[in-house]
Amino acid sequence: MCGIMGIVSTNHVNHFIFDGLSLLQHRGQDAAGIATLYRNKFYVHKHTGMVRDVFSTEKLADLLGHVGVGHVRYQTAGTSVASESQPFYVNSPYGIMFVHNGNITNVDELRTLLDTWGRQHLNTSSDSEVLLNIFACLLRREKKPLGTHSIFSAISNIYKYVRGGFSCIAIVVGIGLVAFRDPHGIRPLAIGKRETKSGSEYIIASESVAMDITDFTLMRDLAPGEAVIVDETGNISCQMCCQETLHTPCLFEFVYFARPDSIIDGVSVYQCRVDAGKALGRHVAHKWGDKNIDVVIPIPETGRVAAQEIAKILAVDYREGFVKNRYVGRTFIMPTASGRVNSVRRKLNPIPMEFRDKNVLLVDDSIVRGTTSRKIIHMIKNLGAKSIYLCSASPPVSFPNVYGIHTPTRAELLASGRTIQQIIDYIGVDDILYLSLEDLKIAVSKSNPEITHFEDSVFSGKYITRDVDEIYLQKLENFAHMANRAEKKRLSFIADNLISKL
Repeated sequence: MCGIMGIVSTNHVNHFIFDGLSLLQHRGQDAAGIATLYRNKFYVHKHTGMVRDVFSTEKLADLLGHVGVGHVRYQTAGTSVASESQPFYVNSPYGIMFVHNGNITNVDELRTLLDTWGRQHLNTSSDSEVLLNIFACLLRREKKPLGTHSIFSAISNIYKYVRGGFSCIAIVVGIGLVAFRDPHGIRPLAIGKRETKSGSEYIIASESVAMDITDFTLMRDLAPGEAVIVDETGNISCQMCCQETLHTPCLFEFVYFARPDSIIDGVSVYQCRVDAGKALGRHVAHKWGDKNIDVVIPIPETGRVAAQEIAKILAVDYREGFVKNRYVGRTFIMPTASGRVNSVRRKLNPIPMEFRDKNVLLVDDSIVRGTTSRKIIHMIKNLGAKSIYLCSASPPVSFPNVYGIHTPTRAELLASGRTIQQIIDYIGVDDILYLSLEDLKIAVSKSNPEITHFEDSVFSGKYITRDVDEIYLQKLENFAHMANRAEKKRLSFIADNLISKL
């Protein structure tokens, strides 16, 4: 999962993009980058790390231009090194700077195609670089002169070759800002506008929250298969470039990834979490009404909304039982298992009085690997809780995601191949409850009844692009094992060199 944005403004966009990326930081902590265009020259800075660490005042000042794109990276494909950071660039045709959120499922096929078309050299293992080069090759093959028609035509051809989940924004020299979304609308992408004395300005971003801080007004979400072009003077053109579309937004965006203050595909993320909490609360009251629960405590932060609704329905106290260290990143999107486990204790510190001698109901937004939950349960058992119950505001996560969320191996997923009792035994709780898939879908579509289908593969095992089978999943798992071994070797090499210098 990554966060992307692009702006066309009458002023320099460097600080606007920096502010927007800061609000998209929850979508990726691995790397950050900004590229701008000024007088037909690209200015770019990118590196591994958080937004605040990658961009100093001096670095931002160097990023001149009224058109720009930004990216925060969460490692889904490739490795955690600076060369994998976005934006990516190709100098032909015209010069393209490119950012991408999502994951391509037929990337090996596309690499072969690029070699056939023009022996394109790819310098990274990132599927984003592959997608950029596909776009560049198709644009190069256009017989029409550079303009909106040739851009839209090239994007129309992208849909003939590329499968997976993708939202993309590019700067094309001579054109301006270009954006497009996959034909299923799996990954989010929205457009906003603001009027100034100098003219119209536009922003395109993964989440509407990036528009709030920059004073843009959300217009709408890009439709699945739609492309948008905004030239450097603020003129906008939109076109459906794929005819075979089905709107199936990623259900896990609403559960975990998106900020609660965002609007995605016409759905208030906060409101759908409220409605999911109400549905889960009714389920808890029906099944655990005799448990004499004393207190409902959320696992911060995304468990809070559901926990408040559950406490209301049960008519018991809602308490904040953990103090969160806000300077530790999101454990789910940390690239290594050891990083996730070790960060739990640094991230959450329990308040003993809220657990001692109580029947505690813990509420989390989801339970993915179970390592965080297990560590938390162990902590509060040692504080003297009488009983510990755990409920999840989403169904069991039983299958890998292949469209941009890094859950590559089934062995990493707690619910994969385990019974409810085995999950209870592993985590160490007295009992566990999950929200049903149907209730979750109802909670999301309640805000926008036009959404009738979802990309819910992590819960159902059904992959919307229909090109994911057992062979594909096994290949993905093998790649993940190799990547983990390579990362361990890299870290060991770094450690050995540091020790040798002491």
